[in-house]
Amino acid sequence: MAENKRDYYEVLGVEKGASDDEIKKAYKNMVRKYHPDLNPGDKTAEEKMKEVNEAYEILSNPQKKSRYDQYGHAGVDPNFGAGGYGGGFDVDLGDLGDIFGSFFGGGFSGSRRSNPNAPMRGATIETSVTIGFEEAAFGCEREINIDRSEICPECKGSGCAPGTSPETCTECHGTGQIQMRRQTPFGTMATSAPCAKCGGRGKFIKQPCKECRGLGTVRKRRTIKASIPAGIDHGQRIQLQGQGHAGRNGGPAGDVLITVAVRPHEIFQRQGNDVYSEKSVTFTQAVLGAELEIPTIDGKVSYNLPEGTKSGTRFRLRGKGIPYIHGHGSRGDQYVTILVETPRNLTREQKDALIKFSQAMGEDAPEEKKSIFGKKRKR
Repeated sequence: MAENKRDYYEVLGVEKGASDDEIKKAYKNMVRKYHPDLNPGDKTAEEKMKEVNEAYEILSNPQKKSRYDQYGHAGVDPNFGAGGYGGGFDVDLGDLGDIFGSFFGGGFSGSRRSNPNAPMRGATIETSVTIGFEEAAFGCEREINIDRSEICPECKGSGCAPGTSPETCTECHGTGQIQMRRQTPFGTMATSAPCAKCGGRGKFIKQPCKECRGLGTVRKRRTIKASIPAGIDHGQRIQLQGQGHAGRNGGPAGDVLITVAVRPHEIFQRQGNDVYSEKSVTFTQAVLGAELEIPTIDGKVSYNLPEGTKSGTRFRLRGKGIPYIHGHGSRGDQYVTILVETPRNLTREQKDALIKFSQAMGEDAPEEKKSIFGKKRKR
Protein backbone atom coordinates (compact mmCIF):
# COMPACT_ATOMS: atom_id res chain seq x y z
CA MET A 1 0.00 0.00 0.00
CA ALA A 2 1.16 3.54 -0.70
CA GLU A 3 0.51 4.54 2.91
CA ASN A 4 3.24 2.15 4.12
CA LYS A 5 5.94 3.41 1.76
CA ARG A 6 8.73 5.68 2.91
CA ASP A 7 9.16 9.10 1.38
CA TYR A 8 11.26 8.72 -1.76
CA TYR A 9 13.45 11.71 -0.88
CA GLU A 10 14.07 10.16 2.53
CA VAL A 11 15.01 6.85 0.88
CA LEU A 12 17.73 8.56 -1.18
CA GLY A 13 18.74 10.84 1.64
CA VAL A 14 18.14 14.14 -0.18
CA GLU A 15 15.97 17.16 0.47
CA LYS A 16 12.74 17.73 -1.43
CA GLY A 17 13.53 19.94 -4.40
CA ALA A 18 16.95 18.38 -4.89
CA SER A 19 18.44 18.82 -8.36
CA ASP A 20 18.81 16.00 -10.89
CA ASP A 21 22.55 15.85 -10.23
CA GLU A 22 22.01 15.60 -6.47
CA ILE A 23 19.49 12.80 -6.94
CA LYS A 24 21.80 10.90 -9.28
CA LYS A 25 24.75 11.29 -6.90
CA ALA A 26 22.65 10.09 -3.93
CA TYR A 27 21.49 7.07 -5.92
CA LYS A 28 25.06 6.08 -6.78
CA ASN A 29 26.01 6.30 -3.12
CA MET A 30 23.10 4.05 -2.15
CA VAL A 31 24.05 1.51 -4.83
CA ARG A 32 27.56 1.31 -3.42
CA LYS A 33 26.05 0.72 0.00
CA TYR A 34 23.23 -1.77 -0.67
CA HIS A 35 24.00 -3.50 -3.98
CA PRO A 36 23.54 -7.32 -3.58
CA ASP A 37 26.93 -8.03 -5.16
CA LEU A 38 28.54 -6.07 -2.36
CA ASN A 39 26.28 -7.62 0.30
CA PRO A 40 25.93 -11.32 -0.62
CA GLY A 41 23.23 -13.10 1.37
CA ASP A 42 22.07 -9.89 3.11
CA LYS A 43 18.27 -9.83 2.73
CA THR A 44 18.00 -6.43 4.39
CA ALA A 45 20.40 -4.89 1.86
CA GLU A 46 18.42 -6.56 -0.95
CA GLU A 47 15.17 -4.98 0.26
CA LYS A 48 16.89 -1.62 0.69
CA MET A 49 18.19 -1.84 -2.88
CA LYS A 50 14.68 -2.47 -4.20
CA GLU A 51 13.42 0.53 -2.26
CA VAL A 52 16.27 2.70 -3.61
CA ASN A 53 15.60 1.61 -7.21
CA GLU A 54 11.91 2.41 -6.86
CA ALA A 55 12.66 5.86 -5.43
CA TYR A 56 15.18 6.65 -8.16
CA GLU A 57 12.84 5.41 -10.89
CA ILE A 58 10.29 8.04 -9.79
CA LEU A 59 12.57 10.96 -8.88
CA SER A 60 14.74 10.66 -12.01
CA ASN A 61 11.69 10.99 -14.26
CA PRO A 62 10.60 14.67 -14.49
CA GLN A 63 6.91 13.88 -15.04
CA LYS A 64 6.70 11.25 -12.32
CA LYS A 65 8.68 13.44 -9.95
CA SER A 66 6.28 16.33 -10.60
CA ARG A 67 3.24 14.15 -9.84
CA TYR A 68 4.92 12.74 -6.74
CA ASP A 69 5.72 16.23 -5.47
CA GLN A 70 2.05 17.21 -5.89
CA TYR A 71 0.24 14.09 -4.69
CA GLY A 72 2.81 11.88 -2.99
CA HIS A 73 2.72 8.12 -3.61
CA ALA A 74 -0.85 8.33 -4.89
CA GLY A 75 0.25 10.52 -7.78
CA VAL A 76 2.50 7.77 -9.17
CA ASP A 77 0.29 4.81 -8.29
CA PRO A 78 -1.01 3.29 -11.57
CA ASN A 79 -4.23 2.36 -9.78
CA PHE A 80 -4.87 5.88 -8.56
CA GLY A 81 -8.05 7.30 -10.11
CA ALA A 82 -9.12 3.95 -11.63
CA GLY A 83 -11.53 3.16 -8.81
CA GLY A 84 -13.11 5.04 -5.98
CA TYR A 85 -14.29 7.86 -8.21
CA GLY A 86 -17.13 5.98 -9.89
CA GLY A 87 -15.57 6.45 -13.34
CA GLY A 88 -13.78 9.27 -15.10
CA PHE A 89 -14.35 12.95 -14.64
CA ASP A 90 -14.09 15.86 -17.04
CA VAL A 91 -11.73 18.70 -16.09
CA ASP A 92 -10.90 21.77 -18.16
CA LEU A 93 -7.21 22.37 -17.61
CA GLY A 94 -7.66 25.93 -18.78
CA ASP A 95 -8.97 26.65 -15.29
CA LEU A 96 -5.98 24.99 -13.63
CA GLY A 97 -3.33 26.87 -15.61
CA ASP A 98 0.21 25.73 -15.00
CA ILE A 99 -0.56 23.36 -12.11
CA PHE A 100 -0.87 20.38 -14.45
CA GLY A 101 1.20 21.87 -17.24
CA SER A 102 4.38 20.26 -16.00
CA PHE A 103 2.69 16.83 -15.81
CA PHE A 104 2.08 16.50 -19.52
CA GLY A 105 4.75 18.66 -21.13
CA GLY A 106 2.76 21.89 -21.27
CA GLY A 107 0.43 22.87 -24.06
CA PHE A 108 -2.51 23.60 -21.73
CA SER A 109 -4.45 26.80 -21.98
CA GLY A 110 -3.08 29.08 -19.29
CA SER A 111 -2.18 32.70 -18.82
CA ARG A 112 1.56 32.08 -19.31
CA ARG A 113 1.34 30.72 -22.86
CA SER A 114 3.27 32.92 -25.26
CA ASN A 115 1.22 34.62 -27.92
CA PRO A 116 2.82 34.18 -31.36
CA ASN A 117 1.03 37.33 -32.53
CA ALA A 118 2.42 39.50 -29.72
CA PRO A 119 5.16 42.04 -30.53
CA MET A 120 8.60 40.46 -30.26
CA ARG A 121 11.91 42.26 -29.88
CA GLY A 122 14.51 41.56 -32.57
CA ALA A 123 17.60 39.47 -31.85
CA THR A 124 20.90 41.01 -30.80
CA ILE A 125 23.87 40.99 -33.19
CA GLU A 126 27.30 40.38 -31.67
CA THR A 127 30.48 41.45 -33.44
CA SER A 128 33.97 42.74 -32.66
CA VAL A 129 36.40 45.47 -33.64
CA THR A 130 40.16 45.89 -33.19
CA ILE A 131 41.65 49.31 -32.39
CA GLY A 132 45.03 50.74 -31.44
CA PHE A 133 46.30 51.56 -27.95
CA GLU A 134 45.97 55.34 -28.36
CA GLU A 135 42.55 54.95 -30.01
CA ALA A 136 41.36 53.09 -26.93
CA ALA A 137 42.82 55.81 -24.72
CA PHE A 138 41.26 58.78 -26.48
CA GLY A 139 38.28 57.23 -28.28
CA CYS A 140 37.58 56.87 -31.98
CA GLU A 141 34.91 56.06 -34.53
CA ARG A 142 34.75 52.88 -36.55
CA GLU A 143 32.62 51.67 -39.43
CA ILE A 144 31.43 48.10 -38.90
CA ASN A 145 29.80 45.79 -41.45
CA ILE A 146 26.92 43.63 -40.20
CA ASP A 147 24.31 41.35 -41.74
CA ARG A 148 20.87 41.91 -40.27
CA SER A 149 17.22 41.26 -40.96
CA GLU A 150 15.13 44.32 -41.80
CA ILE A 151 11.45 44.93 -42.37
CA CYS A 152 10.63 43.97 -45.94
CA PRO A 153 10.09 47.20 -47.94
CA GLU A 154 7.71 45.42 -50.34
CA CYS A 155 5.12 44.12 -47.84
CA LYS A 156 6.01 46.38 -44.86
CA GLY A 157 6.53 43.32 -42.69
CA SER A 158 3.16 41.64 -43.28
CA GLY A 159 4.65 38.80 -45.35
CA CYS A 160 1.73 39.06 -47.78
CA ALA A 161 1.88 39.96 -51.43
CA PRO A 162 0.85 43.60 -52.07
CA GLY A 163 -2.93 43.98 -52.08
CA THR A 164 -3.54 40.83 -50.01
CA SER A 165 -3.84 40.09 -46.30
CA PRO A 166 -3.58 37.02 -44.03
CA GLU A 167 -6.56 34.64 -44.01
CA THR A 168 -8.21 33.08 -40.98
CA CYS A 169 -7.09 29.53 -40.28
CA THR A 170 -9.89 27.08 -41.09
CA GLU A 171 -8.47 24.46 -38.72
CA CYS A 172 -8.63 26.47 -35.48
CA HIS A 173 -11.06 29.13 -36.75
CA GLY A 174 -8.67 31.92 -35.83
CA THR A 175 -8.11 30.90 -32.20
CA GLY A 176 -4.65 29.48 -32.77
CA GLN A 177 -5.49 26.55 -30.46
CA ILE A 178 -6.80 23.05 -31.01
CA GLN A 179 -8.90 21.50 -28.20
CA MET A 180 -8.20 17.90 -27.28
CA ARG A 181 -9.33 15.40 -24.66
CA ARG A 182 -7.16 12.66 -23.23
CA GLN A 183 -7.41 9.94 -20.65
CA THR A 184 -5.09 10.33 -17.66
CA PRO A 185 -4.75 8.70 -14.25
CA PHE A 186 -6.96 11.57 -13.05
CA GLY A 187 -9.73 10.96 -15.53
CA THR A 188 -10.65 12.65 -18.82
CA MET A 189 -9.02 16.03 -19.14
CA ALA A 190 -9.54 18.72 -21.72
CA THR A 191 -6.35 20.19 -23.11
CA SER A 192 -5.34 22.58 -25.84
CA ALA A 193 -2.27 22.85 -28.07
CA PRO A 194 -1.10 25.29 -30.73
CA CYS A 195 -2.67 24.70 -34.11
CA ALA A 196 -0.22 22.83 -36.34
CA LYS A 197 -1.60 24.37 -39.53
CA CYS A 198 -1.09 28.03 -38.62
CA GLY A 199 1.55 27.63 -35.91
CA GLY A 200 -0.74 29.07 -33.27
CA ARG A 201 -1.22 32.37 -35.07
CA GLY A 202 -4.87 31.84 -36.02
CA LYS A 203 -4.14 32.96 -39.57
CA PHE A 204 -1.91 32.05 -42.47
CA ILE A 205 -0.55 33.70 -45.59
CA LYS A 206 -2.06 32.35 -48.76
CA GLN A 207 -0.18 34.64 -51.14
CA PRO A 208 3.29 35.31 -49.70
CA CYS A 209 5.36 38.34 -50.65
CA LYS A 210 7.84 37.50 -53.40
CA GLU A 211 10.51 39.74 -51.92
CA CYS A 212 10.67 38.13 -48.45
CA ARG A 213 8.82 34.84 -49.26
CA GLY A 214 6.31 35.48 -46.51
CA LEU A 215 8.82 36.09 -43.71
CA GLY A 216 8.16 39.81 -43.44
CA THR A 217 11.90 40.49 -43.22
CA VAL A 218 14.82 40.52 -45.65
CA ARG A 219 18.54 40.09 -45.05
CA LYS A 220 20.69 43.16 -45.70
CA ARG A 221 24.38 43.96 -45.29
CA ARG A 222 24.80 47.32 -43.62
CA THR A 223 27.69 49.53 -42.56
CA ILE A 224 27.09 51.23 -39.24
CA LYS A 225 29.17 53.76 -37.34
CA ALA A 226 30.27 52.97 -33.81
CA SER A 227 31.54 55.69 -31.48
CA ILE A 228 34.09 54.07 -29.17
CA PRO A 229 34.45 56.03 -25.92
CA ALA A 230 37.80 57.21 -24.55
CA GLY A 231 39.23 54.90 -21.90
CA ILE A 232 37.71 51.66 -23.14
CA ASP A 233 39.77 48.59 -22.28
CA HIS A 234 40.51 45.32 -24.05
CA GLY A 235 37.53 42.95 -23.91
CA GLN A 236 34.95 45.57 -22.96
CA ARG A 237 31.77 45.93 -25.02
CA ILE A 238 29.67 48.79 -26.33
CA GLN A 239 25.99 48.60 -27.17
CA LEU A 240 24.24 50.20 -30.13
CA GLN A 241 20.54 50.20 -29.34
CA GLY A 242 18.05 49.46 -32.09
CA GLN A 243 20.73 48.56 -34.66
CA GLY A 244 20.18 44.79 -34.52
CA HIS A 245 17.73 42.45 -36.22
CA ALA A 246 14.21 43.70 -36.91
CA GLY A 247 11.46 42.86 -34.45
CA ARG A 248 8.33 40.85 -35.25
CA ASN A 249 4.69 41.83 -35.08
CA GLY A 250 5.63 45.46 -34.59
CA GLY A 251 8.22 44.77 -31.89
CA PRO A 252 11.37 46.92 -31.58
CA ALA A 253 14.65 46.05 -33.26
CA GLY A 254 17.39 44.37 -31.28
CA ASP A 255 20.80 45.82 -30.41
CA VAL A 256 24.36 45.43 -31.64
CA LEU A 257 26.98 44.40 -29.07
CA ILE A 258 30.57 45.16 -30.09
CA THR A 259 33.48 43.57 -28.25
CA VAL A 260 36.56 45.79 -28.43
CA ALA A 261 40.03 44.27 -28.86
CA VAL A 262 42.99 46.59 -28.21
CA ARG A 263 46.30 45.92 -29.97
CA PRO A 264 49.39 45.76 -27.69
CA HIS A 265 51.71 48.77 -27.73
CA GLU A 266 55.46 48.47 -28.30
CA ILE A 267 56.26 50.86 -25.43
CA PHE A 268 53.28 51.14 -23.11
CA GLN A 269 51.46 48.61 -20.98
CA ARG A 270 48.12 49.24 -19.33
CA GLN A 271 46.88 48.25 -15.90
CA GLY A 272 43.44 49.67 -15.20
CA ASN A 273 43.75 53.35 -16.12
CA ASP A 274 47.48 53.57 -15.41
CA VAL A 275 50.20 53.28 -18.05
CA TYR A 276 53.57 51.62 -17.44
CA SER A 277 56.77 52.09 -19.44
CA GLU A 278 60.56 51.80 -19.14
CA LYS A 279 63.36 54.28 -19.84
CA SER A 280 66.99 53.26 -20.38
CA VAL A 281 69.71 55.67 -19.19
CA THR A 282 73.49 55.53 -19.27
CA PHE A 283 75.65 54.94 -16.21
CA THR A 284 76.80 58.56 -16.35
CA GLN A 285 73.22 59.89 -16.52
CA ALA A 286 72.23 57.78 -13.55
CA VAL A 287 75.22 58.98 -11.51
CA LEU A 288 75.22 62.67 -12.44
CA GLY A 289 71.51 63.15 -13.21
CA ALA A 290 70.08 64.29 -16.53
CA GLU A 291 67.11 65.85 -18.26
CA LEU A 292 65.24 63.07 -20.05
CA GLU A 293 62.58 62.97 -22.74
CA ILE A 294 59.87 60.51 -21.68
CA PRO A 295 57.35 59.17 -24.24
CA THR A 296 53.70 59.37 -23.11
CA ILE A 297 50.42 58.79 -24.91
CA ASP A 298 50.21 62.60 -25.22
CA GLY A 299 53.70 62.91 -26.70
CA LYS A 300 57.16 63.42 -25.17
CA VAL A 301 57.59 65.27 -21.87
CA SER A 302 60.72 66.41 -20.01
CA TYR A 303 61.78 64.85 -16.71
CA ASN A 304 64.76 65.77 -14.53
CA LEU A 305 66.44 62.57 -13.41
CA PRO A 306 67.99 63.06 -9.94
CA GLU A 307 71.67 62.31 -9.29
CA GLY A 308 72.47 58.81 -8.09
CA THR A 309 69.32 57.15 -9.45
CA LYS A 310 69.46 53.38 -9.10
CA SER A 311 68.38 50.91 -11.76
CA GLY A 312 64.78 49.83 -11.12
CA THR A 313 63.71 53.18 -9.66
CA ARG A 314 60.14 54.04 -10.67
CA PHE A 315 58.72 57.54 -10.89
CA ARG A 316 55.20 58.78 -11.62
CA LEU A 317 53.86 61.22 -14.18
CA ARG A 318 50.55 62.37 -12.79
CA GLY A 319 47.60 62.54 -15.16
CA LYS A 320 49.47 60.96 -18.06
CA GLY A 321 47.53 57.70 -17.96
CA ILE A 322 44.27 56.53 -19.58
CA PRO A 323 41.12 58.67 -19.26
CA TYR A 324 38.31 57.18 -17.19
CA ILE A 325 35.18 56.36 -19.18
CA HIS A 326 32.69 59.14 -18.46
CA GLY A 327 35.26 60.45 -15.96
CA HIS A 328 34.79 64.10 -16.96
CA GLY A 329 38.46 64.54 -17.81
CA SER A 330 40.01 62.57 -14.95
CA ARG A 331 42.86 60.24 -15.93
CA GLY A 332 45.19 57.65 -14.51
CA ASP A 333 48.96 58.10 -14.12
CA GLN A 334 52.03 56.89 -15.97
CA TYR A 335 54.75 54.98 -14.12
CA VAL A 336 58.25 54.93 -15.65
CA THR A 337 60.91 52.44 -14.54
CA ILE A 338 64.55 53.51 -14.95
CA LEU A 339 66.94 50.91 -16.36
CA VAL A 340 70.63 51.77 -16.01
CA GLU A 341 72.68 50.36 -18.87
CA THR A 342 76.04 48.76 -18.04
CA PRO A 343 78.84 49.95 -20.39
CA ARG A 344 80.23 47.30 -22.73
CA ASN A 345 83.23 46.97 -25.07
CA LEU A 346 85.18 49.75 -23.33
CA THR A 347 88.40 51.07 -24.85
CA ARG A 348 91.72 51.01 -23.00
CA GLU A 349 91.35 54.69 -22.17
CA GLN A 350 87.79 54.23 -20.87
CA LYS A 351 88.88 51.37 -18.64
CA ASP A 352 91.75 53.43 -17.25
CA ALA A 353 89.35 56.26 -16.55
CA LEU A 354 87.06 53.88 -14.63
CA ILE A 355 89.99 52.56 -12.63
CA LYS A 356 91.00 56.08 -11.68
CA PHE A 357 87.39 56.82 -10.75
CA SER A 358 87.27 53.70 -8.62
CA GLN A 359 90.49 54.69 -6.87
CA ALA A 360 89.15 58.18 -6.32
CA MET A 361 86.14 56.60 -4.63
CA GLY A 362 88.46 54.73 -2.27
CA GLU A 363 87.90 51.36 -3.91
CA ASP A 364 90.63 48.79 -4.53
CA ALA A 365 90.91 48.85 -8.29
CA PRO A 366 92.83 45.83 -9.64
CA GLU A 367 95.87 46.61 -11.75
CA GLU A 368 95.74 43.23 -13.44
CA LYS A 369 93.08 40.57 -14.13
CA LYS A 370 93.45 36.85 -13.98
CA SER A 371 92.34 34.62 -16.80
CA ILE A 372 90.02 31.69 -16.20
CA PHE A 373 93.16 29.51 -15.94
CA GLY A 374 94.60 31.53 -13.07
CA LYS A 375 97.41 33.16 -15.11
CA LYS A 376 97.87 36.89 -15.12
CA ARG A 377 97.22 38.76 -18.29
CA LYS A 378 98.09 42.27 -19.25
CA ARG A 379 95.39 44.81 -19.38
